[in-house]
Amino acid sequence: MGSVTRVVIVDDSSLFRKVLEQILSRDPEIEVVGTAEDAFVAREMIKDLNPDVITLDIEMPNMDGLSFLEKIMRLRPMPVVMVSTLTQHGAEAALKALEMGAVDYHPKPTAGVLDQLEADAEALCAKVKGAAKAKAGYGLRLASAVVKKPASNKLVRPNYRPGSKLIAIGSSTGGVEALHQVIPYLPENCPPTVITQHMPASFTQAFANRLNNVSAATVSEAQDGDPIVPGRVYVAPGGDAHLEVRRDGARLVCKLVEGPLTSGHRPSVDVLFTSVAKVASASAIGVILTGMGRDGASGLKLIRDGGGHTIGQNEESCVVYGMPRVAHEIGGVEVQVSLDKVAEKILEFCNAA
Repeated sequence: MGSVTRVVIVDDSSLFRKVLEQILSRDPEIEVVGTAEDAFVAREMIKDLNPDVITLDIEMPNMDGLSFLEKIMRLRPMPVVMVSTLTQHGAEAALKALEMGAVDYHPKPTAGVLDQLEADAEALCAKVKGAAKAKAGYGLRLASAVVKKPASNKLVRPNYRPGSKLIAIGSSTGGVEALHQVIPYLPENCPPTVITQHMPASFTQAFANRLNNVSAATVSEAQDGDPIVPGRVYVAPGGDAHLEVRRDGARLVCKLVEGPLTSGHRPSVDVLFTSVAKVASASAIGVILTGMGRDGASGLKLIRDGGGHTIGQNEESCVVYGMPRVAHEIGGVEVQVSLDKVAEKILEFCNAA
């Protein structure tokens, strides 16, 4: 792959195809090599043009985006960025697409297409270029592993002490499928766990529900003031607030704090990790998973500097080795492991003195 990312746009709306092409083409590192109104036209374009990335709508005639994505990942795995509306149905479909192997998602406005897309042009271009660097098909390999709610969890050690630790996890690009390979493998009485995964506001409730359906622990979207207790996993809501862990007397609680973007994000992994380092210190276990950029690296180092244990997903198993790489480079990562070993390493640290 050269320095220019070659893109095919797939969307049934001629207006949206035109606007999307204009925005992407203004970035000197992106070349739109084709646009297609449906999956059948796109299929031939992919064969003929061999693009680095495709952007794909979910709702299309003849063959919907999810069906086409499944065929792409099965027959010719490649980086895909889903583009769809932020309705509840759109959120569920986009999450399914990410679990199936799509690298990223960008919201498709329902009105004022040009203005809203223009406002997000930089983020859209970054996602497309980031997708080109992702490991195509890795998400599909994860999704092909059937995750079932465990009747028992073999990872539990005989001296496992629920509630003695606090787990904090941060992830971004590739994190939806990655978290599905971690949370379901924690035991029902796991230490309280807080998660910041970069995603839109309309996604986090649906995402928490999907994780809850396949996990032994109870997974929910974090609410302001929620007591942080064993057996519970709290997912930071997307939107206008950061998730922090605060002390309320003798107990820990979730706190949703309004504020500006931190490390380019809201909610931010750095904000979550920094709060955990303050209140949990040596009792904290910080985990940084796949994602673009550097959000979470500084906060993870604070956890490690405070005596807590820290885990970074290794390069080989990341969809995008960005956040874990920076965290490792600045000394924030105590140990790097493959994704399939993350849950086991967490529980190993839970049992450490």
